[in-house]
Amino acid sequence: MNGTDTSPRLETLLAVVFHHRIMAPDAETGIAQLAAIANQDNAVEAWHKVVSEAIAAGYVYDPVRLNPGALQCHWHLELTPQGVEAARHLRSSEATMARSSCGKP
Repeated sequence: MNGTDTSPRLETLLAVVFHHRIMAPDAETGIAQLAAIANQDNAVEAWHKVVSEAIAAGYVYDPVRLNPGALQCHWHLELTPQGVEAARHLRSSEATMARSSCGKP
C-alpha cells in the first residue's frame, strides 16, 4: 500500500469491497451490509469511521451517488484504482504469508 500502514478494519473493508458489490438506499443500510459481509456487525460506528478513512486515503469513492436523471441518491461502496491496487497488494501479501507459514517458498 505504498508504504502506508492500514488498520485491520480498513484491510477488511478493502477485501470486502474488492469481492462484493455493496449498494444500498442509504448509509446505514450500506454499513450494515458491509459489517454483515465482514462478519463484524457489532461496531456500526467503527465501520462509519473506517469508510471515512478509506475515502480520505483515496481507496474508495464517495459512496453517496446521484446518477444522471435519478430522483433519489443511493449509497454505493466502490474502490478507486488506488483502492484496487491496495486490495491486490493485501491479497498478494496474505498469499506470501500463507506460503511461508506452510514452509513453501
